[in-house]
Amino acid sequence: MTVRLIPYLVMDGNAKEAIEFYQKALDAQVLFSQTFGEMPENPEFPLPAEAKDRVSHATIKVGETELMFSDTFPGQPHQSGTQVTICITTDDAEKARKFFDALEDGGQVQMPFQETFFSPGYGTVIDKFGVTFQVFTEGKH
Repeated sequence: MTVRLIPYLVMDGNAKEAIEFYQKALDAQVLFSQTFGEMPENPEFPLPAEAKDRVSHATIKVGETELMFSDTFPGQPHQSGTQVTICITTDDAEKARKFFDALEDGGQVQMPFQETFFSPGYGTVIDKFGVTFQVFTEGKH
């Protein structure tokens, strides 16, 4: 039996934009992406036109880790929160800095990327989609 925990980001109509952003910022690869409009039609629940281009489900791969996405259905409540952060871990401080700088674009730095007592390169940034990332470099400093 295999068990994995996969972060799942629920966006409010901007999942496609977020996926494209992470492709560039984190060298992510899209494994699967489907919009509500690409799903089989259900006559009992007609799809509003504004929902057709929203992402119903997507999976990207960053390094060895998967991230999943969907957009809310139009009219569903959505709230960005701080209860979950994503920690990107690498043993390459230069690569960590590159990730941090890319995620900072349009976002807000919580802790600047810097050497700490526990890492040769660590920082925390909230990206432009409200997702908090910890960028952590393993290794001695």
